[in-house]
Amino acid sequence: MTIDPPILQVRALGKAVPGPRQLFGGLDLDVAGGELVAIVGESGVGKSTLLNILAGLDEADSGSVSIEGTVLGPLDEGARTRLRRARIGFVFQAFHILPYLTLRQNVALPLALVSPDAAAAEARADAMLDAVGLQGRGGGYARDLSGGELQRVAIARALVHRPALILADEPTGNLDPTTAARVLALFADAVRNHGAAGVMVTHSDACAAIADRVVRLGADGLVAVERG
Repeated sequence: MTIDPPILQVRALGKAVPGPRQLFGGLDLDVAGGELVAIVGESGVGKSTLLNILAGLDEADSGSVSIEGTVLGPLDEGARTRLRRARIGFVFQAFHILPYLTLRQNVALPLALVSPDAAAAEARADAMLDAVGLQGRGGGYARDLSGGELQRVAIARALVHRPALILADEPTGNLDPTTAARVLALFADAVRNHGAAGVMVTHSDACAAIADRVVRLGADGLVAVERG
């Protein structure tokens, strides 16, 4: 039997901040396609920093991150940008939906950055909006939506270009419990159905509960959290 290599591979990752203070070190993590991993930990331990390093938005002080076999460290900024556009989807806590663009245009942005075919990009964006339960809303704007609907748009945008790696920073931090549960189910289904590697950082027990694995971030790296 052939076992596919993990989409995300992290080895001996370390990061310090001015002070100096070590956020974490010796961090190892593998995430396979179709797998969702939740990273938990106290405030200030470096969860969002870790997510930014995985996305190539920040640099580690030591160790390596590879996505589908491509190691981020040796890449220049242009190459990292191209990799993010093609192979990474990011769901931000604050949504980052551009208010002057329609929802369709917001969702199509990752495709517009890599393909000149605007009509095809918008058609796929509409299909993705349908998939997250926002049928017929592509021509609307952010001001017309609730927080839960905005988060659905953010998930649609993160998935529209079929990325290999999907990262989420507190994906339900601004949502009421009912809406959060719906968004979490949508996010988890999207990761598994698309065969992507999913990583989210969270303080929420509800978020952690839907993950395939939960790991706790501390100064010495990641430790698996046992669940009953």
